[in-house]
Amino acid sequence: MRDIRVRGFQGIPTVIKNLLILNALVFFAQITFENSETVRIENWFALHDVHSVFFRPHQLITYMFLHGSFEHIFFNMFALWMFGSELENVWGAKRFLIFYMVCGIGAGLMHLGVLYMEMEPIMAYFRTLDPVQQEELLYSPTFKINTATLGASGSVFGCLAAFGYLFPNNVVYIYFLFPLKVKWFVIIYAAAELWLGIANSAGDNVAAPSSRLIESKKIPAPIMVTI
Repeated sequence: MRDIRVRGFQGIPTVIKNLLILNALVFFAQITFENSETVRIENWFALHDVHSVFFRPHQLITYMFLHGSFEHIFFNMFALWMFGSELENVWGAKRFLIFYMVCGIGAGLMHLGVLYMEMEPIMAYFRTLDPVQQEELLYSPTFKINTATLGASGSVFGCLAAFGYLFPNNVVYIYFLFPLKVKWFVIIYAAAELWLGIANSAGDNVAAPSSRLIESKKIPAPIMVTI
């Protein structure tokens, strides 16, 4: 059994380091063009519902490199560094990168599946409306056709689950003070993620977890949500 404590950033594995840099650069670009009327990064690269005119297949990859706030990216990247570094050291760079991307794409597909089941009955009704009614409904705050998703939580949570499976008896220090075995940390975190996700969905009418590893936000025309 080993203790997991926060170490310095020296010696960060190659893939983890590049992921941290890439996510930081993308977030800087998001901040730079946040109020731009011509450059809407989220419109092109956040993951949209398949019913939306903004949906593109490449968004299943690009959405995981976007974040909704500094808090959002900080906790995602902190967890990636803390748990992903050990996985990359054990698996090697190529295997870890494949795992990271598969987890992110898989989470995106699952999210799209949930959105599809939620939206299809609404779209069936939408198709019965005349063009004027459709346009009014399309930009209604309660209509989620152009809701977009962003965040690396799918990949990060995959890393956390893999770490818990490989090193169940290692000890992680909560708030750097309280020791807890990884297997219990993963279970507690997953339960909290589920509860917060349900609570967030009920309160905000958004099917997305609110753990801050994946976040949701809305922007004008189209609406945008992050997970």
